[in-house]
Amino acid sequence: MLWYRVQIALVFLAPVLVFSGLVVFGKAIPVPYLGRDYVIRIHLPEPGTTVVLPEIAGPDDPSRPLVVIDAGHGGHDPGASGAGYVEKSLVLGLSRNLRDELLQGGGIRVAMTREDDRYLTLAERVQIARALGADLFLSIHADSAGEQDSVRGASIYVLSEEANSEAAARFAQRENEADLVNGTLLSAETDNVNAILVELAQRRTAESSGEFADLIIREGEGVMPFHPQARRSAALGVLRAPDVPSVLFEAGFISNPAEARRLSSAEGQRAFARSMAQAIRVFFARSSMQQDVAGLEPG
Repeated sequence: MLWYRVQIALVFLAPVLVFSGLVVFGKAIPVPYLGRDYVIRIHLPEPGTTVVLPEIAGPDDPSRPLVVIDAGHGGHDPGASGAGYVEKSLVLGLSRNLRDELLQGGGIRVAMTREDDRYLTLAERVQIARALGADLFLSIHADSAGEQDSVRGASIYVLSEEANSEAAARFAQRENEADLVNGTLLSAETDNVNAILVELAQRRTAESSGEFADLIIREGEGVMPFHPQARRSAALGVLRAPDVPSVLFEAGFISNPAEARRLSSAEGQRAFARSMAQAIRVFFARSSMQQDVAGLEPG
């Protein structure tokens, strides 16, 4: 009976002992048939470090509007895959084409969060947009429907209204109450006022983000097929810059072979760039007109 109990105990203790041994010796378990190890080590930025800001291309005039283009995923994070395509590479191609289209048209400054196969955290992407003083942040991705390879169409995400209060409080706390939001120095206010100021900024920014999302659909009609539910909202971390209009664009379904081929083709990427660039130009033109009207109103 005693030996039986010992055997039962060993069955439960064996995984713990094995795991402890791996931790102590810092070894990974090889998995040859997967071509990699169980243990994947990811180097994340140290807390409090400042991300290296990318160069701004375009007019050497800070009064010109600045759009930050964010190619989703990268590095060890490939994103979705399907039909022989990988999201991180596909969206980088789309982002580069959009950058080139905007620069060719002139009048708009452009920066990219990444121009190569590197990994950036969501916080770093947001930090880049805010540090550069972006007037618009566009994160480009590709969707996947798994085995349902007939699903197709682009969709646009803006920050969910339900996320505002929670995100506002976290943002104020994370920034240590020493940051500017829409020109207001948070450090000069109390905790509650900080959260309110951030939330108000997010509401104004959400309105602009929604307007841009509508313009993407309008300018892309007949050029890019859209999902039946094209306009969406979610509590996405990459959209939480409180003072930068931000949109996440799912260019289509990489799990759909025909759509993946279109999005990865030179013609398909140029068509995307043209329609998206037009939406961006209209957005900035409207913003400029609204600012002019506001400047004429009596104080």
